[in-house]
Amino acid sequence: MDVFEAIKERRSTRSYTDEKVSEEDVERLIEAARWAPSAGNIQPWEFVIVKEAETKRKLSDAALNQTFIEKAPVVIVVCADVTRSSRGYGSRGEHLYCIQDTAAATENILLAAQHLGLATCWVGAFRENEVAKAVKAPMNLKPVAIVSVGHPAERRMASQKRSFSEIVHYETF
Repeated sequence: MDVFEAIKERRSTRSYTDEKVSEEDVERLIEAARWAPSAGNIQPWEFVIVKEAETKRKLSDAALNQTFIEKAPVVIVVCADVTRSSRGYGSRGEHLYCIQDTAAATENILLAAQHLGLATCWVGAFRENEVAKAVKAPMNLKPVAIVSVGHPAERRMASQKRSFSEIVHYETF
């Protein structure tokens, strides 16, 4: 599968089979995330791999009761080390670059999963403090994304996307 196929075929999936996700595939997802670009190559990301039912339940609760999270075989909590980013870039690193960097790493996870035949959902709606508590994150780590991972129980249709002409502007608006 080429990268453009992966981009166009990837969907947010909230329904998974009971089939386990192999350790090798989980490691491949994190390896893809490691190669994401980051401001100043600071690499502020930390990843918590969650398979334990009770922790997934806590994450589901923290994510405003999105119950598909606890049903996914694997959940990856993507955190940004704000201290690491601020050392290089001060306030802008702490409040912007670490978010951009972890977003790039998260997208790499999604595309790598698509390539591997896995399904994912990027969850951003959650109570940050509760997620941090569930995974026992140190104070300097900010949870940025929860990614559920599994084998898809269904194939979703593509959603509508805005046309090229609606979103592209040359030189100015």
